[in-house]
Amino acid sequence: MMKRSIFAVAATGAVALSLAACGGNAPAANGGAATTGSGPMPTVKMMIGGIDKQIYLPYKLADQLGLYKKYGVNMELSTETDGGVGAEDAMASGQVDMSGAWYIHTFDFQSKGKNIINLVQLSGAPGERIMCSPNANVHSGADIKGKKMGVTDLGSGTDTLTQFIAAQAGVSHKDYTTVKAGAGATAVAAIKTGAADCVMTTQPTVAALEGQGIAQSAIDLATTDGATKAVGGTWPAAGVIANADWVKTHEDAVQRVVNALVETMHWIATHSAQDIADKLPQDYVQNKNVKKEDYVKALEQDKGQFLPDGIMPAGGPKTIASMEKLLGMDTSKIPLGGTFTNKYAIEANKVGGFATTSTPAGDNG
Repeated sequence: MMKRSIFAVAATGAVALSLAACGGNAPAANGGAATTGSGPMPTVKMMIGGIDKQIYLPYKLADQLGLYKKYGVNMELSTETDGGVGAEDAMASGQVDMSGAWYIHTFDFQSKGKNIINLVQLSGAPGERIMCSPNANVHSGADIKGKKMGVTDLGSGTDTLTQFIAAQAGVSHKDYTTVKAGAGATAVAAIKTGAADCVMTTQPTVAALEGQGIAQSAIDLATTDGATKAVGGTWPAAGVIANADWVKTHEDAVQRVVNALVETMHWIATHSAQDIADKLPQDYVQNKNVKKEDYVKALEQDKGQFLPDGIMPAGGPKTIASMEKLLGMDTSKIPLGGTFTNKYAIEANKVGGFATTSTPAGDNG
């Protein structure tokens, strides 16, 4: 969780509109409005699960590149705050329209009867590393037993993922202590003070921990290849999730947002880590915990987590379902094809004239 709220408006002077549904599961059928950004400009509110985390950089980068405005959406971005309501919960309760969060939350919500779906997939790996004190002697999931494991928050995606890594090695959630460590400075402090032996965290916190020599990477989940090795398959992480009922009545706005994010993903794929860092706000890439050159180096290393076309990759939903089942969730009544849709991303690639490289997941994951 982050300690600060950041509100960035991509375009001003627009009037927020409640858009009529465009019919069932078809993309908006009002011609150019859904694809080129013509017509009334809707306002959309999205909360991110830590907007200045490197794993979540596409949401803000789209704003910095002017792409929300290009596609005709007045985007209001915010970030969840430490001790406050999580981004995904704020969306589910109607405080915001969308959440920039992990795909796995769709399973969590649907298991509780809430029809939350994923609209565009930005990464094929969590972008996380389990960073441990050298004295902790952790090198695998089995070594988690008896340790104090720091996660962003209790019940968060990092908490669930830590449980999964442990469970794969036969270590129960009761066999180790879960510590709320947050991210950034609070995660660094947790290692420094000994409150946690390890923290599951992302860049630039990873670079800060390594730079200070107080933690090293024990388990790599930062890239698609690393995640596949660690959890047995593609692990779709960052995406955009929303309430399916809201989506049905705002398909034009949804398509505009996805258009902007898909173009952002292609921009990331065709530009260097330095180019990306130069476009982001200065305090995202350089602060008291990390230097800009370290941020760029980390991004060069982990840039492979980002998907270039926004499409949910084949096998991804199955990996998540298997993980949730191992952790005790009854997934038998959750149709994999009902947790995500690729239609907006497919349309966005057509609109932008982009070639797709992913093999899309189908209804069976």
